[in-house]
Amino acid sequence: MAEMKDAMKSKDEATLRGLRAIKAEIIKAKTEPGAGGEISADKEISMLQKMVKQRKDSLEIYQQQNRDDLAKKEQEEIAVIEKFLPKQLSEEELRSELKQIISETGASSPADMGKVMGAATKKLAGRADGKTISAAVKELLAK
Repeated sequence: MAEMKDAMKSKDEATLRGLRAIKAEIIKAKTEPGAGGEISADKEISMLQKMVKQRKDSLEIYQQQNRDDLAKKEQEEIAVIEKFLPKQLSEEELRSELKQIISETGASSPADMGKVMGAATKKLAGRADGKTISAAVKELLAK
């Protein structure tokens, strides 16, 4: 809320748009049946990741259609939402974590991808998106 006030005062439309979207999603999640007016930190991170993914998908479509005005808005909102997510793992950090998970699960072939993905998505939640994890796991198991 404090950041929203600052954005209003400085007339920063991009930040304000992103913060309003986050606030709307949080309110929606808190009022869902069974939520009890509270959401867990894990659910909040998952919600923010979903918002970023939706905007990245839209961004890709806008870029394909040469709609730079709309693409710019999506990029601005992605930047605002990502400020509230945990730091994403670098490529090297991700591979290191995945190699450890592969050795822990005893995976040795692409057929074991399900085992690895299950453990990886739990362990790396919020620090890497599923598409990136999946691509890296496929590559590591193919070796």
